[in-house]
Amino acid sequence: MSPGTALVAIIAILAVMIMRIVKYNTDRRSSPPEALPDTAENVALRREVEDLRERVRVLERIATDANTTTALESRRVAEEIEALRDTRQS
Repeated sequence: MSPGTALVAIIAILAVMIMRIVKYNTDRRSSPPEALPDTAENVALRREVEDLRERVRVLERIATDANTTTALESRRVAEEIEALRDTRQS
């Protein structure tokens, strides 16, 4: 077998492998996920997941809002006011 023929055979094998991989991944992505039956337990679990998602949203908002420039400036002003109250009382 000449080097040219070997190269063509290798490229053909790689092309077939790539086509199979792409087809496999496309088939997996396009198939719909299996739906779970709406039993009472599944409904309760979905409700709990939605409640947890809402809690995470609130926690994210608290974490990000506390570090905004406006919040930091408000905290600095409040600390200055408290410091002035302390010095006036002393």
